[in-house]
Amino acid sequence: MKKIGLFPTYFAVFLGIVYTAKVQAQVETRPIINASLSGRIIDASTKEAIAGVTVRLDAVTHQVSTDRDGYFQFVTGQKLPMTIIVSNIGYQTRKVVVEQSPAVIELVANTNELEHILVTSRRRTERIQEVPLAVSLVRSALIEDAGAFNVNRIKEIVPTVQLYSSNARNTTLNIRGLGSTYGLTNDGIDPGVGFYMDGVYLARPAATWLDFIDIEQIEVLRGPQGTLFGKNTTAGAFNITSRLPEFVPMANFELSYGNYGFIQAKTSLTGPLIKDKLAARVSFSGTQRAGIFYNVASDRQINDQNNLGFRGQLLYTPNDDLKISLAADKTRQRPDGYGWGVAGVVENKRSPYRQFNAIIADLGYKIPYESAFERKVDLDTRSRADNELGGASLNVDYKIGGGTFTSTSAWRYWNWIPLNDRDYLGIPVYTISSGNSKHSQWSQEFRYAGNLSDKVSGVVGLFGLWQDLRTDPVHTEEAGDALWRFQQTNASQVQWAPGLIDRVGIRTKYGIKSSSLAVFSQVDWAITPKLHLLPGVRYNYDKKVADYDRKKYIENNIPYTELQWAAVNSIYSNQQFDVDADAANFSGQLSLQYKFNPSYNSYATYSRSYKPIGINVGGLPVVDGQVATNLAEVKPESVNHFEVGIKTSVSRNSFLNITAYRTNIKDYQTQVQTPDPGVNRGYLANAEKVRVQGVEVDGSIRPWAFLNVRGALAYTDGKYVSFTNAPVPLEEVGGTEAFKDVSGGVLPGISKWSWSLAAEATVKGNLLSLQGHYFLGTDLFYRSKFSSSPSPSAYLNIGAYTLLNARIGFKATNGLTVMVWSRNLTNKDYYEQLLAAPGNFGQYAGVLGDPQTYGLTLRYNLK
Repeated sequence: MKKIGLFPTYFAVFLGIVYTAKVQAQVETRPIINASLSGRIIDASTKEAIAGVTVRLDAVTHQVSTDRDGYFQFVTGQKLPMTIIVSNIGYQTRKVVVEQSPAVIELVANTNELEHILVTSRRRTERIQEVPLAVSLVRSALIEDAGAFNVNRIKEIVPTVQLYSSNARNTTLNIRGLGSTYGLTNDGIDPGVGFYMDGVYLARPAATWLDFIDIEQIEVLRGPQGTLFGKNTTAGAFNITSRLPEFVPMANFELSYGNYGFIQAKTSLTGPLIKDKLAARVSFSGTQRAGIFYNVASDRQINDQNNLGFRGQLLYTPNDDLKISLAADKTRQRPDGYGWGVAGVVENKRSPYRQFNAIIADLGYKIPYESAFERKVDLDTRSRADNELGGASLNVDYKIGGGTFTSTSAWRYWNWIPLNDRDYLGIPVYTISSGNSKHSQWSQEFRYAGNLSDKVSGVVGLFGLWQDLRTDPVHTEEAGDALWRFQQTNASQVQWAPGLIDRVGIRTKYGIKSSSLAVFSQVDWAITPKLHLLPGVRYNYDKKVADYDRKKYIENNIPYTELQWAAVNSIYSNQQFDVDADAANFSGQLSLQYKFNPSYNSYATYSRSYKPIGINVGGLPVVDGQVATNLAEVKPESVNHFEVGIKTSVSRNSFLNITAYRTNIKDYQTQVQTPDPGVNRGYLANAEKVRVQGVEVDGSIRPWAFLNVRGALAYTDGKYVSFTNAPVPLEEVGGTEAFKDVSGGVLPGISKWSWSLAAEATVKGNLLSLQGHYFLGTDLFYRSKFSSSPSPSAYLNIGAYTLLNARIGFKATNGLTVMVWSRNLTNKDYYEQLLAAPGNFGQYAGVLGDPQTYGLTLRYNLK
């Protein structure tokens, strides 16, 4: 497989250095009148010096930064008095007219400077502690220091997030255990967690593999959000905001090196094209890492990383009331992977002749490793996971009256070219599992948010989403020569023999065209300054049109007997159906908020929401010799949600938030496995009733100026209230019953307890001749055991584990950062998922978490 290489990104870094050097040269060669301005920047409350503050002359690009003692000095062509702009993260920006030099300037910290940043969770900018929602905020600095270059890292920062992925397509993103089906992805279902990038809804689960490029912050909203966002979100939303272009030239460069051949390069350049009117930002990211698994069959390392990403933006501000941004991005990933090893074997209720160990012994095969944690695999089909996604968007913000009218137009695409060895073995049981797919989407949202009167504010919007998802050109599954022995019930069955079902397979073509239209609104009525009523309503219309056509093929030229032909037909069958379904519904929420005082804010919410109809495009099971076409459509989910919360800010340097909730779901959409070999990806089904309830605690404190501590705790209890017709778990396959009542069983993927705890200490110091401060940061993440099977199993459970990440480094006031880091510092062996093999013969694979990784990062922010 041809590697992409990081040359384009390194070249971009080089161009960026040249560009910024040129800008600096232009600034430095301005004629200088021998005048100067010096001064000191201090915290208005503590009177302590603030390092790294940007001090810029108004209306020009000339700027400097304060040293670690808060001092700065300009040599400028201007004479006193002069106007300067002083800005720093965590403080209110000031425009100051300086009459004399030296000057002492005080900056006022934002309330709750530890975590208090303005958010747009309710589609308008407001303080996070005043928002009557359960929101977790992850800032850019935390994303970068935690090495989070996609959503997968965020689950270790926000413990109410669950993300499971065996490859980009087969990704489950859940909040509080709800959102998407657990296990392998079925294209016919909609996510319940909205994933938004700069206001654009990204429809496919593979979007979670999008490289983070120039991200400003991520807001994780918990619970239904259908009255605030375009696409209905029954479980929550990720609201990701990228950095906008700046009218002052800036550049950021980052290089990281680590074990397993890890190399990552990032660069971002921004500046004006037309003074105060048009600005641009271009960003690049490239990541490579060697494979961390050794494939015995092919004698090569697999499951590597090989990513390139680009993002470009234009910002046009013709006046103070109008802001237009145009953005385009593309991420291309070409890993050699992903394949997984056998984690264990379960003895099921089939006869001794059909137990997995007896089968592979008869075939003369032995798994060439004792444990999946040896990080060996034995795959006779090469793994492939080519993933490409990108798009373009146009956003217009226009201030009208007391609010802002917003239009967001977007087009997105996703191309997926995989190849999997789904039996996880080095013998040809299933030789091909390839679900090539193409997806494109168009979306349009119109929204107005702002103050309608002195006591009423809110948001109202229109949203449309049109999707086209199709095979490219077909999905292929093929049996190999060894499958005959897995299907043979006893040695006397002559219809099963070597070669008889070799190169028998199915080719599936399907397409799903879906439309989603919605009107949504939420109002915030201040009955009194302390008491607010927040009603919201949503009207949603969804339509899905699908055609599904699966054809069996035989490419072995064997003249089958009637008995042998029946055997072949028992593996794969032709299937065809068409679906034309639509549904409309009203949903909404009602919240009551009471602000005891500026430091204590409480709220209670009831909401009702829906997830659209699902369509089974992963193959239908055969029941009593007939294809179960009644399972082609999957009923919509109906969600009733209750939540109460309190947000406290007892001091400027601390906060503590507590949330309790209960979610009841009718016709819960779930993905289940079946012994039917023709449905090797599983199929969708409805569980009658599901309940998830829990308590969440988030907090942060800075007891001293040099120490920052933050933490989050989540208790989540999820179970099937009623699921009377679930497939039997892996250990019960082959018994007298094919289905089982699992009511009262736990939902997959949910740990009852999970928490994160992080601390960072800083101290002033010098590194060589550079002024700045040293820092030491640690992050702990824990989760208790959880089920890894939609039908609760005694064997497919993943044990509790704790992960420790750490970093140590130096941040200079000139913008240079040097950092040594390690993830999974204790080299903990743990599973992220356990996956039963097709046919449920007893073997199951383990998706392993990364081993200990470590490296060095160099980062330079040039202003």
